[in-house]
Amino acid sequence: MKITGSGDMIRLLLTLVGLVILCILFANLDPFFAGNRNVLNVMRQIAPILLIGIGQSVVLVTGNIDLSIGSIIGMSAMLSATLMSYGMSPVFAVLITIPACMIFGFLNGELVARVKMPSYIATMGTMMICRGIAQIANGNYDTGFIGNQTEGFRNLFYYGKLLGVYSPVWIAAIVWALAFFLLSKTRTGRHFYAIGSNPVAAGLSDVNVIATTDKAYVISAFCAAIAGLISTAELGYGNMAGGTVYELYAVAAAVVGGISTLGGRGLLAGTVVGASIWGVLQNGLIRVLAPVAIRNIAIGIIIIVIVSLDIRMRYRKSDTL
Repeated sequence: MKITGSGDMIRLLLTLVGLVILCILFANLDPFFAGNRNVLNVMRQIAPILLIGIGQSVVLVTGNIDLSIGSIIGMSAMLSATLMSYGMSPVFAVLITIPACMIFGFLNGELVARVKMPSYIATMGTMMICRGIAQIANGNYDTGFIGNQTEGFRNLFYYGKLLGVYSPVWIAAIVWALAFFLLSKTRTGRHFYAIGSNPVAAGLSDVNVIATTDKAYVISAFCAAIAGLISTAELGYGNMAGGTVYELYAVAAAVVGGISTLGGRGLLAGTVVGASIWGVLQNGLIRVLAPVAIRNIAIGIIIIVIVSLDIRMRYRKSDTL
């Protein structure tokens, strides 16, 4: 099993060059793009994309995919906002919401690894369930304002600053550091890559494929739950449509950053760059008044191109062995 190689580093460097080019382009189109205020806002916009990109990266490394991420974000936002809007302490609301979301991560892992269900089918099913929960959490309505007593919650997850940087950026950085340590320095991380490279061989090497797959999906659900809390803190209410299509942003952040869609390879450092590209792209296109359709088209094209290149490179390497 080889986790990284020179090809991974080259892809990371090329992606970083692409990010720099995007920043230069938008800075020339809009002189305020590179201003301190907008840079801080872009970093805050990148944070939830990075969070779900981390979760999706861990799952992709195992050779699977998680399509339930967006709906878990919506479920997290609606559960936490509903509880707080009815007077529950933000602390208890968070302590209820995160484990509730992680249960669906565990369910995803069990369906994929134990039931042997294709990951895109299993997570599509839980995607629909979680979206349904988001819709019925407050009687098929968005919630009202979560209350004046939630100022600390909103500062912690969105509006607060530490050393001049918004709190979501710090949250995403901490989660990334923990995930990086897990993937690169622990046995569990090596097992993630081993399963993605060859699940049969991993099983024969005493890797608990079911438990390891469960862990990957629980991590993904945890990251999505945190992103949902950020959404609630930003809006001040729960939005039933929260997280819609964010599973695509998660895939985009991961694969553009260099995580292989075929499993077993990829650098989590690239996910930071991939998430940054989407944050810069969205912010820049909004500032130059590009329509939403153009943003969606750009995302779709880049995903198709990157995944196609990844598949071609993997098969070319297989042919040369």
